[in-house]
Amino acid sequence: MIKFEHTVFALPFAFLGAVVGSIMVNGSWPTLHQWIWITLAMVGARSAAMALNRLIDEKIDKHNPRTADRAIPANLISKLEVIAFTVLSFALLIYSSYQLNLLAVYLLPIAVFFLFIYSYTKRFTWACHIVLGITIGIAPLGGWVGTTGTLPWVAAFLFLAVVFWIAGFDVIYATQDADYDKKVGLYSIPSYFGIKKALQIARGLHVLSFISMLAMFFVSPLSWIYLVGVLIAGGIMVYEHMIISEDDLSKVGVAFFPMNGIISIVMLVFTIGDLLL
Repeated sequence: MIKFEHTVFALPFAFLGAVVGSIMVNGSWPTLHQWIWITLAMVGARSAAMALNRLIDEKIDKHNPRTADRAIPANLISKLEVIAFTVLSFALLIYSSYQLNLLAVYLLPIAVFFLFIYSYTKRFTWACHIVLGITIGIAPLGGWVGTTGTLPWVAAFLFLAVVFWIAGFDVIYATQDADYDKKVGLYSIPSYFGIKKALQIARGLHVLSFISMLAMFFVSPLSWIYLVGVLIAGGIMVYEHMIISEDDLSKVGVAFFPMNGIISIVMLVFTIGDLLL
């Protein structure tokens, strides 16, 4: 139900924020204590978000042929079990935040708000993809705060890079449900604007993501190795859009998971490689 493999979208960027923030602010790498509690906070946040989404969307998933076999509508797990799992996941997130620093605790309500509200947005706004981007974009900010106890303006570029990247590929993913969403009155960019326009919007969002990644090169100690990673990530985003068109959505699954999973890992590896050398 949780799809832990999808953690690859947010966790590398949380680590990226932790490393860059710690080097810039503290002049040192994150401690083992910080690595552990940032990881556990991310596990708690990701698990709580996915479980909440499955609970809130139970009826929608049940009637959508593409999602009818998910755990709750397929009666593979009870709602009570999912509620208990959600509570425990939030408890892990909260406890982990307390193990880091006070700013992480003070900002926690903002993260919890977005983790909770995202699943409802498709009921009233096509901007739900942006809200998802903001929700996952909090990951690098959380990593930064977790290691430094600060949140400077420079961190905003990492936030925006993730916001636009996530929103862009979520728009692509949502093309699969465009007809169903329109039929039942759910909001998404593909159902509201049509698939052709939606793919154009996704491309625009990914351009903004690339620009935000590039901006970090100019406002941080990161050098040419990081820049190579950005160029590779940009190339993958271009390829992602090349294999999808209004007339052929057969490779949406490839564009959604493998391609974007590679982007997050590339960004983390090249960032750490840059700071090591």
